[in-house]
Amino acid sequence: MSNLNTTHNTAEEQPFSLKAIIPPLLAIIVGMIMVILDGTVVNVAVPKLVEYFSTDLKTIQWAITGYTLALAAVIPLAGYMTDRFGSKQVFLVTVGMFVLGSILCSFAQTSGQLILFRIIQGLGGGMVAPIGLAMVFRLAPLERRGSIMGMLGIPMLLAPALGPVLSGWLIEYVSWHWIFLINLPIGIVGIILGIKYLPKTEKKGKAHLDLFGIILAPIAFSMLAYGVNEGGGGSWSSTSTIVGLSVGGVALILFIIVELLHKHPLLELRVFRSSDFTRGIILTWVTQAALFGSMLFVPLYLQQIRNFTPLETGLILLPQALSSGIGMPLGGRLFDKIGARPLAFVGLSIISTALFLLSGITVDTGLPFIMMCLAFMGLGMGLSMMPLNTHVLNSAPKELVGRVTPLTAAAQQVVVSFAVAGMTGYLTSQIAVHSTELVQGGNPLSAAVLGFNDVFFLAGCIAVAGVVISIILRKPKAAAKPSPEDGHAGEPAVMIH
Repeated sequence: MSNLNTTHNTAEEQPFSLKAIIPPLLAIIVGMIMVILDGTVVNVAVPKLVEYFSTDLKTIQWAITGYTLALAAVIPLAGYMTDRFGSKQVFLVTVGMFVLGSILCSFAQTSGQLILFRIIQGLGGGMVAPIGLAMVFRLAPLERRGSIMGMLGIPMLLAPALGPVLSGWLIEYVSWHWIFLINLPIGIVGIILGIKYLPKTEKKGKAHLDLFGIILAPIAFSMLAYGVNEGGGGSWSSTSTIVGLSVGGVALILFIIVELLHKHPLLELRVFRSSDFTRGIILTWVTQAALFGSMLFVPLYLQQIRNFTPLETGLILLPQALSSGIGMPLGGRLFDKIGARPLAFVGLSIISTALFLLSGITVDTGLPFIMMCLAFMGLGMGLSMMPLNTHVLNSAPKELVGRVTPLTAAAQQVVVSFAVAGMTGYLTSQIAVHSTELVQGGNPLSAAVLGFNDVFFLAGCIAVAGVVISIILRKPKAAAKPSPEDGHAGEPAVMIH
């Protein structure tokens, strides 16, 4: 305990010193950027991968869904692994494993191999984000938490900004293999910075392993996503859909029961007893489902309907990330002053407006209009996303806060994978419906565009639901009066050991 207190005191010596925070923050950011970058570059590469492997969108979509499910499968282990081995050590090892998975992806010869290697990649990188966020959250004093988390968001948004452009250039002028190989130099830099600048963390030595939780969680999340993907892309009454949803549903119920009864659960579900936490996490899920679920389809529309090259697609998507870079620090600063509710309300209102505007695009909609909609989406995301994440962490009961970051990160991956699978299936089914309606003399592209319109409209409706939920947010009591006994005010003391 003395070692832990020593670490706390070190963090408190210079709570407002930017020089003390930037080196470890930089090391964490580089590792997290690599994981985020990988997601954005693959989105732009989807049409090329479909063509290269001579397969269909539904198959390649599993390279994204499988990756996110693999992330979700190992994220719950973050708390146990940091207890057992120390957060710095686990962070560096997982960055290395992610790089290895990226190299394997670049050598994939079939779509099946790509999906398998993407799963390996996800297993390697799943703990990077929760451990990194916990470190940053710990470094930030309570009164500056929004600003520091906003600082984290600025460079992290370089990945979504540069990812599509970099991916487009590599696909068009080099090879799709390099969208994965690019992680090699980034990973090496991240490991070197981590070894040099990340603070040494103490490991507990004794850590309780929730074996049943480890078994049930991947089964529940993967089978549910499989059922959603099969049902959305085909028939909700098909055998594969029923089996996926049934097995996943039973496993999820058993997982919840096991976690609630276990003294040292893999995911601390009892944190949902906090109404402030529950409201915040539900709103975060809605936001992620609407935003990330629909982000895959703009590159698809631009390349499949408008025939833009991958590089041109990346440049068209640039305003979204740049406007996020404006909204993120602004949202962080305002969060420290006014809290999450007004930011979530305004941000989600902007996102829903942009999505409804996109639901009216046609085969020849002007690029300025599309780029304006994307910029609005980015601004809304920047204003709302980081304040919501910080609000959720602040609202967790202090005795449970150590397990909140793995819980929220795992839930995010599951929600995003469900949203991607469900919306991809919905797009496929709606295009088929509209193709039937336009069978007599209709333009096939028109049917496809109408399918995209339906997906954007659905995402807009989900965002509107988020606007309504944001009204009931309130400033968490847990963040109001941090106890001096907890060491650094409001930090997740049991997360960083």
